[in-house]
Amino acid sequence: MLSDTHSHLDEAMLKYVRMADEVWHAGDIGNLAVTDAIKMLKPLRAVFGNIDNDKARMEFPLHNQFFCEDVSVWITHIGGYPGKYNPAIRASLTANPPQLLICGHSHILKVQFDKTFNLLHMNPGASGKSGFHHVRTMLRFVIDGAQIKDLEIIELGSK
Repeated sequence: MLSDTHSHLDEAMLKYVRMADEVWHAGDIGNLAVTDAIKMLKPLRAVFGNIDNDKARMEFPLHNQFFCEDVSVWITHIGGYPGKYNPAIRASLTANPPQLLICGHSHILKVQFDKTFNLLHMNPGASGKSGFHHVRTMLRFVIDGAQIKDLEIIELGSK
C-alpha cells in the first residue's frame, strides 16, 4: 500500500509492487504514468487526492469501499485519523465503519487501532519525493479471511 507518490515511481517502489498480490494507492498520485505502470504489473485499487487533476478524478473515485476476503476496506485520501477524522467522512464512518480504513494526505506513516469504531486505521506515509517527510514509506500486510496480519513498514530511503 502506498500514498502520496506525487508523480514519483522508482525501482525501490516497484520491487514491492512486484511482490504484492494487489496494490492500493491512497491518493495524490500525480502523473497517471505512476498508476499505469503499477497496473501493468499488478491489480490496482486507488483513489484520487487533492493534488490530482481531472484525468485522475475521472479514473479513480474519491472513496473506494470494498471487501478483501472477509475484511471491509475503505480507502480515501483525506480521512484524518482516530479522534480527528475528516468531518466529510464522519457521518458515513459512524453509520457503517469499515474494519480497515486507509488514508493518505498527511505524509505521516501511522497505524492505529480505533476502539471507538472498532477499526484499524492505516496511513502508509508518502512514497514520493514531494512534501515535508524525510523518509519515503509504504506498508505491506496480509489479509487472510477476516485477519489482517504480518504488517510490515517499508522504508524506501530518504527523499
